[in-house]
Amino acid sequence: MQNQLLAILLFPLAAALIAAFIGKAWSHRITIVAVAISCILSINIAMGFVNGGLSPVNIDLYTWAQLGQLELHVGLLVDQLTATMMVVVTFVSLMVHIYTVGYMKEDPGYQRFFAYISLFTFAMLTLVMSNNFLQLFFGWEAVGLVSYLLIGFWYKKPTAITANLKAFLVNRIGDLGFLLGIAGIYKIFGTLDYAEVFAQINLGFNDVPIGVTDETAWSGITFVCIGLFIGAMGKSAQMPLHVWLPDSMEGPTPISALIHAATMVTAGIFMVTRMSPIFELSEVALNLMLVIGGSTALFMGFLGVVQNDIKRVIAYSTLSQLGYMVVALGASAYSIAVFHLVTHAFFKALLFLGAGSVIIAMHHEQDIRKMGNLKKYMPITYITCLIGSLALIGTPFFSGFYSKEAIILAEDNSHLAAAGYAHYAVLAGVFFTALYSFRMFFLVFHTKERMDEHTRHHLKESPAVVWVPLVMLAIPSVIVSWFISGPIMSGEFFGSSISVASNHDVITPLIEEYQHPWQLGLHAFFTAPFWLAVAGVAVAFMVTIWRPEWREILSKRFKLINHILKNNYYFDRFYIDYLSPACVGIGKRCWKWIDAGIIDSWLVNGSAKTVAAFSGQFRKVQTGYLYHYVLVMVVGLLAFLGWVYWRTLTV
Repeated sequence: MQNQLLAILLFPLAAALIAAFIGKAWSHRITIVAVAISCILSINIAMGFVNGGLSPVNIDLYTWAQLGQLELHVGLLVDQLTATMMVVVTFVSLMVHIYTVGYMKEDPGYQRFFAYISLFTFAMLTLVMSNNFLQLFFGWEAVGLVSYLLIGFWYKKPTAITANLKAFLVNRIGDLGFLLGIAGIYKIFGTLDYAEVFAQINLGFNDVPIGVTDETAWSGITFVCIGLFIGAMGKSAQMPLHVWLPDSMEGPTPISALIHAATMVTAGIFMVTRMSPIFELSEVALNLMLVIGGSTALFMGFLGVVQNDIKRVIAYSTLSQLGYMVVALGASAYSIAVFHLVTHAFFKALLFLGAGSVIIAMHHEQDIRKMGNLKKYMPITYITCLIGSLALIGTPFFSGFYSKEAIILAEDNSHLAAAGYAHYAVLAGVFFTALYSFRMFFLVFHTKERMDEHTRHHLKESPAVVWVPLVMLAIPSVIVSWFISGPIMSGEFFGSSISVASNHDVITPLIEEYQHPWQLGLHAFFTAPFWLAVAGVAVAFMVTIWRPEWREILSKRFKLINHILKNNYYFDRFYIDYLSPACVGIGKRCWKWIDAGIIDSWLVNGSAKTVAAFSGQFRKVQTGYLYHYVLVMVVGLLAFLGWVYWRTLTV
């Protein structure tokens, strides 16, 4: 078992190192084979948990450091939750690796790209397989580093450099909260090992209050949970730390699929789920997640409606769907959040790779206003993108339907203070998800042809190396929920991997009422989410196919709202024009007053000047004349004798 786990983890790392130095022809072969082996082994382990042949494994490989009573280990924790993430990460990564062979074949950085995405897979596997907070943080930062390299992969493109710098800086804000949360864990529990922390929670523990004033104190566990969640907000792009994700589209399309579907953005969802025993102790943190998740699901959906870049539409869709997952976390429906993470990974990777197929055919044109009627030229891409879109909007019997419907139903059972707001936010989000998804779909694959004559003449279906991964992702986008919805929704599959307090249980009523996927699918036709999705598709049809002139009329009628949405609610302007200058100003003043003023001037240069001044005075005593030294000795001897005489008189 241990050898299998090490192989899953280390094969992508070894392939990344080899690909960096091997020839172009072999770079994709070695990385694809390595990730395929990791994927097969991950599926084998997951099936072992499904069949009941495996039990959770917690292995300490070696002790990295020992600081007093604190031991820092490198180890692996593989249970049902880890196995689920391993399968998702490796399978989507494998599809992206294969797809990249066709998408990046003419790129001069072909070999470097394969090394990066294989390293990305290793970083994410390290994160999900960790058994302690230190190793978790290593994987957390490794994912951030490789995403920085991949978003700025085309480093001669100014917008790509700006985008990867934005992603790096915004995630540092989240990581500060994450570090504070980890520090709080050590303060309260005295350890960074998952098993030891969870064991103390199960046995009961004394919260450590954090004094704010003489009369006011914060709950230490709430401080920890909020700190950890701020880290999740950065990685999983929740408002207001969402601004980096749309700009990450500056990287090549395959990495957009990998970041948005199976790796970086899911890290926060996984982390909160893994820490469910801790989060269950703080209703403040749970309410915060409901508010942040609901707001992200709704307001990022608004932004998707006004986007014209095909990849940005899907990017804002990712933001909105991550909001749904965070709402599920806030409602303590952790298993359902992971359920939506799994289904979303398949259909979102499908949509991104489908968009890449369109971009290839359109000679790297990404404006959906310059496309149209591509179903005539790209039938396979058309069908697979239709499947992805139907799964995204929650069409009954598609995989995305079960996980999204479960989130809405489970959240409706929550009794937390913010549950009402989150419920209406995610419910309204259903309409806008359908609207922006099918607005894009109709403009790209239907409506009249709006591309130039040269592009139209060369339009054709993408090569098999591109469309085969689309088909492979389309299959689970349709059927995977039929096999996993029951065990995952109920939490039975995850066993002790997830912990939910009895007063926060929102899943049991749902399972008791809907016991079979077919039953839940039929029931959907009588629910508000289904008809909101239908309304969204209908509105998209009207403004793109039936009455396309309405788009211009509505844009002029709601000019102010359109302007606000086009400018991302002015988050970017606030960060660039106000927050960044303020932070730079504070940094300069701290440097001037503390670094240069106190440390350099007083401590470093001041001590040197003090020593020089005293040395200058003492140097005058060293004259080199013998009678000066004799005089000093005589004076010193007389002073000593005088002191001795005075002491004898006083005694």
